[in-house]
Amino acid sequence: MIFDIQKANVLKRISAFILDAIIICIVATGFAAVISKITGYDSHSNRLEAYYAAYEAEYGIKFNMTKEEASAMTEEQQEQYKKAYEALTADKEAMNEYVRVFNLTLTIISLSILLAFAATEFIVPICLKNGQTVGKKVFGIGVIRADGVKMNTVMLFVRTFLGKFTIETMIPVLIIILIYFNSIGLMGLIVLCAELLLQIILFFATKTNSLIHDILASTVCVDMASQMIFASESEMIEYKKRLSAEKAARSPY
Repeated sequence: MIFDIQKANVLKRISAFILDAIIICIVATGFAAVISKITGYDSHSNRLEAYYAAYEAEYGIKFNMTKEEASAMTEEQQEQYKKAYEALTADKEAMNEYVRVFNLTLTIISLSILLAFAATEFIVPICLKNGQTVGKKVFGIGVIRADGVKMNTVMLFVRTFLGKFTIETMIPVLIIILIYFNSIGLMGLIVLCAELLLQIILFFATKTNSLIHDILASTVCVDMASQMIFASESEMIEYKKRLSAEKAARSPY
């Protein structure tokens, strides 16, 4: 065991990330199903679809269509589409249902992902120690402070909920939802690309190949087989003092 930071192999990190992402998706899907059942999401969604279907049948158009289908519409069809859209948006009950579905979608997705992160990226690492998720445990890597000291709960909280959940997951997810509901356009894509570019820059610019969540928490992903981990800062300081004393004793001057 040596003191230098033994950063984890990139391939192991990617493999652990993929396994953890699969687990998070499974857990989040389970939470989403439960929350959807409790909030009655399906009934609201079905009612909204019924409103859409009614106006589509009345005006002989289709609201959801591809760009190719939209560009192939005749002037008459475009006029009918415009009338149908105006009639739909003027229908207060339909719009109220639309708002309910939109708000429920945001709530269910946000809450289910939050609970999934709490379970897999916070509670599990506390139980397994050294910041290890299931994926990291399988591939023999862990997370410690950048100075080699064991990561504490506060750092794990910042890393998980501020870094991974809020910035790296929910910002992209919310932008994608807003794009789906036609509530945001080019600006959303610009933000997504900017965050991805920042992650790439940080990965290659930092010596430890750190991402946003590690920068915020001052942590680093390491190889557990070769990394020396100190239980406390005082233990790390004492170790450095002992190394300095041994080095001085060996020096002929």
